[in-house]
Amino acid sequence: MINNDLLKRIKIFFKDTNELLLRSFIPKFLSKKNINTFLLCMSLMIFNPSASFGQSKTGTTIGQFLKIEPSSRGVGIGNAGVSQAGEASLAYYNPASLGWLKGTDIQFTYNKWLADIDYNYTIAAVNFEGLGTVSLVLTSLNSGEIDVRTVEKPMGTGEKYSVTNFLLGIGYGIMLTDRVSVGLQLNYINESIWHSDLNAFGMNFGVQYQLMEGDFTIGASVSNFGTNASFSGRDLYINYDFDPDKYGDNDRLPAGLRVESYSLPTVFRAGVTYVYKFDDSYNILFSADAVHPNDNNESINMGTEINLINLLSVRAGYRNFLLADREGGLVVGGGIKSELYNSLNVRFDYAWADYGRLDGAHRLTISVGYK
Repeated sequence: MINNDLLKRIKIFFKDTNELLLRSFIPKFLSKKNINTFLLCMSLMIFNPSASFGQSKTGTTIGQFLKIEPSSRGVGIGNAGVSQAGEASLAYYNPASLGWLKGTDIQFTYNKWLADIDYNYTIAAVNFEGLGTVSLVLTSLNSGEIDVRTVEKPMGTGEKYSVTNFLLGIGYGIMLTDRVSVGLQLNYINESIWHSDLNAFGMNFGVQYQLMEGDFTIGASVSNFGTNASFSGRDLYINYDFDPDKYGDNDRLPAGLRVESYSLPTVFRAGVTYVYKFDDSYNILFSADAVHPNDNNESINMGTEINLINLLSVRAGYRNFLLADREGGLVVGGGIKSELYNSLNVRFDYAWADYGRLDGAHRLTISVGYK
């Protein structure tokens, strides 16, 4: 049975959200009636996502590196991070988490991704008291050198190529009240394969609401909502013979391959986090997210974290629960936090994720926080 106080707080949330939208960043031309319509549409998207996104389109989006989760802590809790806060890299799941951040937080993640691909992620977030938190994000992925192979030369032509991905993001989060935070991150995205590349722009936005102080938080976000893009470059240039059966004509006409444009891997998340505190030094966290991407079916991420004496954390979770044909799912991890001074801390976090037949992936995050 649901606690009456909890139901009351949920009702207050929707009422407060409506009033905040009217008073703050929503343009004046949106009336209260229009905002109610907007909230109704968002509710339909949340509880019936198939109506808004349509059928599954597996493998039909660009920027697949955007789906690699950077936070070792977030991964260790099963990638259930949309309603969590406390470190800068959780902005990957929901930029509204930046609103709760105090002081400065800098994090670097190294991920030995599948097939020995290198993935690096860096975020620096600075809170300006009373004004909100600003963040700068850099993400890079590099395949390393790969042999160029053709039908005529299957053992290699002697040439090498590589695949590189890059993201530059600027984020902002702010507390609208003592319980409600909102956030936005704008991203520039580049993908390069040998001599061809594409460029796109996207944004992440979300909201978090703390139903019970320090205990129960809900959150929702949309990630990678942006422009379509297609590859271009000299790899698409070809010499074309208009009529192979005709001799004496120009059999090397300059031409180019036309490629379609595709969307970014947009993801909608909604989730909840609950923290049970035994005392000031021991607590256990439970978190769960419902995830709906535009290029796959819905799934659920869930996990837990046990914090011991504000020093050691142990984590475990399961990702992509209920997703058909998933590879793996189990994730485990842990972390150590060291307080160097009263206002300076250093954190080391590790996570391992199972990807079934693709083996596992290891992440290591080093963080420095200053309050």
